[in-house]
Amino acid sequence: MKLPGPLHVLNEGLAFLLELAALAVLAWWGWEGAENVALRLLLAVAAPAVAAFAWGLFAAPKARIRLPLAGVLAVKALVFGGAALALHALDRPAWAASFAAVALANTALAAVDRQAAMRRGV
Repeated sequence: MKLPGPLHVLNEGLAFLLELAALAVLAWWGWEGAENVALRLLLAVAAPAVAAFAWGLFAAPKARIRLPLAGVLAVKALVFGGAALALHALDRPAWAASFAAVALANTALAAVDRQAAMRRGV
């Protein structure tokens, strides 16, 4: 099933916002995760940096390393799942569940759309 043009654009925009939110949540978690200011700063920078690096390398539309769909989905699950777990660790379980549900729906729609595009040879 190919998503209609406007829905495709809307889903891609939502995906970008989810990616930014995941990075922000990972930074927030890193900052709250330690007592020592230097360690807080390190975690607040390193956690989103590692996620962004993995995403850019494997899951971005113009990823340096092209993985099969299962590999891309695994990277997305790690980043989005990590953000949801971080929200839970920050005592925001409702936010964690909401984020995970929206990320799952968005990723599922994107995967279906990607499969349809691959079958069409686009």
